[in-house]
Amino acid sequence: MADKRVVVAAPRGYCAGVDRAVITVEKALDTYGAPVYVRKQIVHNRHVVENLQQRGAIFVEELDEVPVGATVVFSAHGVSPAVHTEAADRQLKTIDATCPLVTKVHHEARRFAREDREILLIGHAGHEEVEGTAGEAPEHITLVESPEHVADVQVKDPSKVAWLSQTTLSVDETLATVSKLREKFPLLMDPPSDDICYATQNRQLAVKQIAAHSDLVIVVGSANSSNSVRLVEVALEAGAKASYRVDDAGEIDEAWLEGVSSVGVTSGASVPDDLVRGVLDFLEERGFPPATEERLTEENLVFALPPELRRDLRKGAVND
Repeated sequence: MADKRVVVAAPRGYCAGVDRAVITVEKALDTYGAPVYVRKQIVHNRHVVENLQQRGAIFVEELDEVPVGATVVFSAHGVSPAVHTEAADRQLKTIDATCPLVTKVHHEARRFAREDREILLIGHAGHEEVEGTAGEAPEHITLVESPEHVADVQVKDPSKVAWLSQTTLSVDETLATVSKLREKFPLLMDPPSDDICYATQNRQLAVKQIAAHSDLVIVVGSANSSNSVRLVEVALEAGAKASYRVDDAGEIDEAWLEGVSSVGVTSGASVPDDLVRGVLDFLEERGFPPATEERLTEENLVFALPPELRRDLRKGAVND
């Protein structure tokens, strides 16, 4: 129908860190043979995990589930030093697929700790990235989950306080939390560069661009994907009349489409684009026109594979 439109945001889907992590598991399976163990979900997407399981990856919660001497990949979200120590004790061959932007936050945590600063880590309790970063300097780090939690934050020395953040948060909410922290601790030190990753920021800005003229915004991403969940919140704050997160087109409730003429579609940073294509096909089958893309910016960043994997790839196939 002429009065209906579908707009798909860009950038969307895979970021450089996710792409690197997924390729790391695929190359590890090709190089070492199945099974390859992966601690936690390699990235927070159910479809990606299921696909890698079919290829021979075995996902575990903790390293005590991995046989001694086996190969294990650490997820894109990073791990604490204690996990590295446990892997060495169990004589595991480790491949660290931590996103380099998360590794940067780990470096910042260690540096602030060496300077004996208290670190206020903005993030979500229980998220794997937060657990990994907190593990770098546990005696120095206090978690701050939202602007509302700032009132409860206590520090020993207000002149020696710094902040860091989980890389996948809402940019706006993080800035609001930092603002509240700075009101309470005027000498609060910033990290040397923004911790919110470029891909998270770009996807949030891109969804803002389409949300303002959308009756409905559909975000493709898994429930445990922090950046996907944030996209729903950002879309609503930016003017979308309604917004929902789905793992795939099969989770769309047709009732959402009633009275809707303009639909925006985007996806989180760990989502393969074929899942977005499935949503667009679903909409076309229900009378919506083919989607037009609104692109905010180009993304050209590529991260090298983990050095331990690159070394073995250079040597040639192992365990033929």
